[in-house]
Amino acid sequence: MADDSRRPNALLICTDHWSGLLTQQHPVVMTPTLVQLGRSGVTFTQAYSACPSCVPARRTLMTGMNARSHGDRSFKDRNPMPDAPTMAQCFQNAGYQAYAVGKLHVYPQRDRIGFNDVILEEQGRHQFDGRADDYELFLADQGYAGMEYASGMCHNDFMARAWHLPEYCHPINWAVREMSRTIHRRDTRKPGFWYLSFSAPHPPQTPLQAYLDLYRDVEIDRPTTGDWSSDPDKLPYTLKYRNAGLSALCGAPWHEQAQARRAFYATLTHIDHQIRLVLGLMREEGILDDTLILFTGDHGHMIGEHGLWCMTPFYEMSAKIPLILVPPRGDTRFALGTEDDRLAEFGDIMPTLLDMCGLPIPDSVDGISLASDERREYLYGEHFEEDLGMRMVRAGRFKLIYYATGNRVQLFDIENDPRETTDLSEDARYADELNRLKGLLIQNLYGSDEAWIQNGELVGLPEKAFSPTDERTLIDSRNLMTQRGLRFL
Repeated sequence: MADDSRRPNALLICTDHWSGLLTQQHPVVMTPTLVQLGRSGVTFTQAYSACPSCVPARRTLMTGMNARSHGDRSFKDRNPMPDAPTMAQCFQNAGYQAYAVGKLHVYPQRDRIGFNDVILEEQGRHQFDGRADDYELFLADQGYAGMEYASGMCHNDFMARAWHLPEYCHPINWAVREMSRTIHRRDTRKPGFWYLSFSAPHPPQTPLQAYLDLYRDVEIDRPTTGDWSSDPDKLPYTLKYRNAGLSALCGAPWHEQAQARRAFYATLTHIDHQIRLVLGLMREEGILDDTLILFTGDHGHMIGEHGLWCMTPFYEMSAKIPLILVPPRGDTRFALGTEDDRLAEFGDIMPTLLDMCGLPIPDSVDGISLASDERREYLYGEHFEEDLGMRMVRAGRFKLIYYATGNRVQLFDIENDPRETTDLSEDARYADELNRLKGLLIQNLYGSDEAWIQNGELVGLPEKAFSPTDERTLIDSRNLMTQRGLRFL
């Protein structure tokens, strides 16, 4: 017990859909808590989700493994976790009390994946076993059984309205209250690993009215449109499919898009403010200085950038993530109040937390500890397979994005063009850089992707015409992007 008492606690705060572009001096978004945490720690300014959607990203977070290792680059939501040590199990094996509150997004849903216990909020994912999660049980106890989606807002779309139940019933407030209670009920003889996992700002977009009011008189920034994205008919096949008019916001007038972005920003501020309550509790209980804090998100969302209302693309708004680390007091491995511009990835979080707490890193981990001096030369990203396959290589100033269908390549200078407005792939001045990144891409292709290579060159797949009446598209359109209904427990 004496050794355990000297180990720091670890608080991992994760959000869903929060882009890294919305934390770094954004002209509209108000996140005072994150600003203060950045001053108290280090902000990783080039952090990415290498497979930017919920299920594969969270498999990476909890195992430290990349998509190739853990077996999912396509959102396989019925795959069990890989047979490898999880972050929670590593902490628990080392004598930590390990608890999670909020969204896990694993299968089966009640798999604790190494935590002592999980208080679950899964946004009504009843398709697996039809059972209510802990948040739904809470609403039932309050007399609001089955009412979490009574607003009519969609689970995967961005139309918005104010929250329809009392403030204390909002899932953001609920998660913070349950995490605070969990920390308060800890065994004070043992260190804690606590995972606070917000399902927000993932839709439904139902912020509290008070937070919508904060942005009432703020001019909402318009989405960026690039030279390559101004004509929707010229987008790569995968982007046409991902957009496809599925979102109610695709092609909507500006006032509807502005309201969606306003509600999204309001939700970010709501989370930011609620985090303060967890940290305040830890301060009052005398454990804040002994706690390592890490704030992040599993991936972003385009929220109208380049005309896209989807996640999974490798543009900055979708693939870049926030990553702020505040070490416990006395830990001198980071210069406080600084920025670190090395390439970081969602899978680096597990080895970083284990390393900073003095725990061994399993051999199965692909990520690197950001508490070390190690720097990666480049970062490889992948999502989807076959005709929807998208790949990324981020190296130095540049990012290459590759779409297999049509053998489409894009090249962006992220340092000088962070919103990716200008595609440099056909600019002869950047031919050497383009070929270098193509070479790195080819080195990382595997499985069915190998068919995209002939004689050492990328050939991809034949171009494919997109039809909004394709069966895949019709299914998503008909179900209103997985609209939830009233629940009868």
